Amino acid sequence: MKQLTGNELRKLFLDFFASKDHLIQSSHSLIPENDPTLLLIGAGMAPFKPFFTGKMKPPHPRISTSQKCVRTGDIENVGRTARHHTFFEMLGNFSFGDYFKKEAITWAWEFLTEQLELPKDKLWITIHTGDDEAFDIWHNDIKIPANRIIRMEENFWEIGPGPCGPCSEIHIDLGEERGCGKPDCAVGCNCDRYLEIWNLVFTQFDRDEAGNYTPLAKKNIDTGAGLERIASVLQNKRSNFETDLLYPIIEYAAKVAGVTYGKSPKTDVSLKVIADHGRSMTVMIGDGILPSNEGRGYVLRRILRRAVRHGRLMGIEKPFLTSIVDVVTDIFAEVYPDINDKKAYIKKVIQLEEERFNTTLAQGIELLNKEVQELSQAGQTVLDGTTAFKLYDTFGFPWELTEEILSEHNMTLDKQGFDQAMTEQRERARAARQDNEEKVVIPDLSHLVTENLRHDPKAEAANIVLLLKEGKIVEEAFDGDDIAVILDVTPFHAEGGGQVGDTGVISSSLGKIKISNTKKLPDGTIYHVGQITEGSFKTGEAVRVNADVIRRRHIARNHTATHLLHAALKQVLGDHVNQAGSSVDDNRLRFDFTHFAQVTPEQLAKAEEIVNDVVLNNFTVGIIETTQDIAKGMGAMALFGEKYGDIVRVVVIDGFSKELCGGTHVDVTAEIGLFKIVSEAGIGSGVRRIEAVTGYGAHEYLKIQNELIKEAAVALKTRPEEIVSRIDVLNGRVRELEKEVSTLSTKLAKNEVQDLLTSVKDINGVQVVLGQVAAADMENLRATGDMVRDRLQSGVVVLSAVCGDKVNFVAMATADCIKKGIHAGNIIKEAAKAAGGGGGGRPDMAQAGGKQPEKIGEALQAAEQMIKSQIK
Repeated sequence: MKQLTGNELRKLFLDFFASKDHLIQSSHSLIPENDPTLLLIGAGMAPFKPFFTGKMKPPHPRISTSQKCVRTGDIENVGRTARHHTFFEMLGNFSFGDYFKKEAITWAWEFLTEQLELPKDKLWITIHTGDDEAFDIWHNDIKIPANRIIRMEENFWEIGPGPCGPCSEIHIDLGEERGCGKPDCAVGCNCDRYLEIWNLVFTQFDRDEAGNYTPLAKKNIDTGAGLERIASVLQNKRSNFETDLLYPIIEYAAKVAGVTYGKSPKTDVSLKVIADHGRSMTVMIGDGILPSNEGRGYVLRRILRRAVRHGRLMGIEKPFLTSIVDVVTDIFAEVYPDINDKKAYIKKVIQLEEERFNTTLAQGIELLNKEVQELSQAGQTVLDGTTAFKLYDTFGFPWELTEEILSEHNMTLDKQGFDQAMTEQRERARAARQDNEEKVVIPDLSHLVTENLRHDPKAEAANIVLLLKEGKIVEEAFDGDDIAVILDVTPFHAEGGGQVGDTGVISSSLGKIKISNTKKLPDGTIYHVGQITEGSFKTGEAVRVNADVIRRRHIARNHTATHLLHAALKQVLGDHVNQAGSSVDDNRLRFDFTHFAQVTPEQLAKAEEIVNDVVLNNFTVGIIETTQDIAKGMGAMALFGEKYGDIVRVVVIDGFSKELCGGTHVDVTAEIGLFKIVSEAGIGSGVRRIEAVTGYGAHEYLKIQNELIKEAAVALKTRPEEIVSRIDVLNGRVRELEKEVSTLSTKLAKNEVQDLLTSVKDINGVQVVLGQVAAADMENLRATGDMVRDRLQSGVVVLSAVCGDKVNFVAMATADCIKKGIHAGNIIKEAAKAAGGGGGGRPDMAQAGGKQPEKIGEALQAAEQMIKSQIK
């Protein structure tokens, strides 16, 4: 058995399949391309779904990859088992209608036994119960003894309707010492003795909605072998975490925590979680994912916060995750050098999120302590699962943390209720994915020679090669039909890279199609979305094609301006600035970028000045088509979330800007006319957004601004150039009037306080003031409450005030009354409830609002009853 590092194993695998005429592709991004049914890439085959269906032609019938994957379905098991991960790499070889079972089985066996030199007598095979073909190959060709080929009903791969088929797994016997010790321990046992290291999926059927299985005309191969698993075997490690792909991170975390790996099962779990999650967050951010409260951003946030929590379990109170990025980039330096290029950015994102979570964690603990206190007062000992799930979902609290804090107060968690809430959330997510899947319609292009379809900006005539109506291929479509059209040649530019697709008209002597958008299918095929407004159209018909070139020029101005803005922001803010998204249409441009502080007005003005300077200097905009390596050597920027082919298109603006881009651009910068920033704001963790206009859009924007200034001058009864000085005068007058109002309000409040003190109630030895006062807002109401409480010196104050169509409440209690059982938060909760509202707060002070001012009397009565019930 060979001794290989993880990097050596990955390279050996890819080199082996390159020798078998496979096209070796780099790992796709974790962000799925053109597939809203997937949140993240979770399998090696995921990027190739259109090729497996046979609807689209792959770039080569044989492909092999080492694919970055993230799965979180079993996140709670990470660190508790030897094999569970969130991030992992899947080695895979794929055949799209080319070779099938015999080659796939033979090559898997050859790689494992000859390249890796695994002992043949330790390898076991599982096949589907009815897959006699696979049995014959394993037994007769590979010479595996029949007793080491296990038939299993579950060896069948399918996910709903579509391509599916039996699978065959290769397991290695790691020895009795790794087993469970049971006499019936065998392949399929949940212990670590028989480790699955390779799965060959034979997609040979097409399952329909009714559950019928029809043999595919072109059968496919989809294999997967976990890099970490095989590495653990070759390196003779008891778990994936002890391989060179993960153990350096464990060593770092152990050093920071001041612990030793292998000394404590509990500590080992935390170290493994940090190692796994450290890899995940680094690679996810490197692929352009940012922490957020939804989608893949939520997955990242959850992983990061779980790592922080496990650090705390080992006593790490200070932020520690950023340095993990250094360890991860060292591990991946050879295969993912782009992570090292983005290291500073990745660290900054992690730093901000870790700091934010430390604040959030404190808030969550405060809320949980409040729940504990309320349970204690009510004489209860079980926290309901819904509340625990809210803590988990909102504050990143693992249920174990909630359970741990509860146990410190002799309380327990309703785990069943928590699990139910978790199940409901997963079902909602699953339903959302199904909804997305229904929206994804990829036509069957297997009968088309898509290589002959062309994009030609000068084309004026074309032939219809395919018509789609409601996602289905039709031979003819009629007036009023919403359709999609594929032409043999098109001048229309497709949506992509943040740029909207072209619009225009496709016409013939018998009809007209109004094109509302132009898009691309995953294989690059351009299709046109529109509606037939006159006549009818047939497949094969000759048509005239007219893209809206005036609209396209507006789009080109905005698109080129985004490149200029990107370069200008790097000059003004620093090299850490990178594009994090964009949207370009004919009206305006939107540019999202990485930056970790608010952009000052001065910085915005400087960036705008730089762009306009380039515009006025009339720089040439050139297009170069070259290889990715040459483009990178030129210093061209590649953007987050974009996938590029072997030949890339570089947009060069006279040395000022170089970016990989497939969009439309002006020929010279002077065509932009004028560049004007209209807004800047933060939209997420470390991401800012600028919106701007160019050309005619800028002219229209300035025209509207000028009209507003004129209207403002008329309203202020002054000239436009004197607006600022006039506003200064009016602001001074407003401040004078506010002082007068404040003085009068204080006098009025003092009078009301005096009146309230004459109506003090004695409730079981506690002085209580209940009443309604005139207060413009909650701040004034609190101020009045403070005065009453201070004059009382000892007692409880509950006040209300009508504000518009709502009512505000405030409750206060002195320290001696709190010792007697008074809790202002619970008092205010009952009062607000009576007036159609809600709220709460601390024992000494609380505030709330209500929607029914007419029920103030009932609310004050409810407060009085709560006070009576609290006094011990």
